[in-house]
Amino acid sequence: MSKAKLVILDCWVSPFCMRVKIALNEKGLEYEAQAEDLFGGKSELLLSSNPIYKKVPVFLHDGKPLCESTIIVNYIDETWSSLPLLPPCSYGRAQARFWADFIDKKVFDACGNIWRSKGEVPVEAKKEFIEILKQLEEALGDRLLHWHHIWVR
Repeated sequence: MSKAKLVILDCWVSPFCMRVKIALNEKGLEYEAQAEDLFGGKSELLLSSNPIYKKVPVFLHDGKPLCESTIIVNYIDETWSSLPLLPPCSYGRAQARFWADFIDKKVFDACGNIWRSKGEVPVEAKKEFIEILKQLEEALGDRLLHWHHIWVR
């Protein structure tokens, strides 16, 4: 049986692409990351693989596309079930999903406020981002350090 071809249409700056790469790395799966130029011209593969949103990440499993990072991560976890990404109990899974949602909403918005600033980053934007990171560190502790280690691999 041949090995599945796994490709992620990727942009290095996207936290959503990073989420998918973290899941793939946690599972020990080999994949190809194809960089997309989101600002200068999206590839035909991206546009045909995600015709609704036309954005990354797109995960291609033997050429079949999946879109949206949380959907992709759930697919990866279900398809390669050894080394589960989520805790075994339903409460633990719900907690993990809460923090993923928190990151989607709070971290992404705070980073956007920083990236959209012209020139020097406003003090309020910096404070907001630091407070969010403190909340994550307090709630997740060593697990946050573990995820950071995976992220920078």
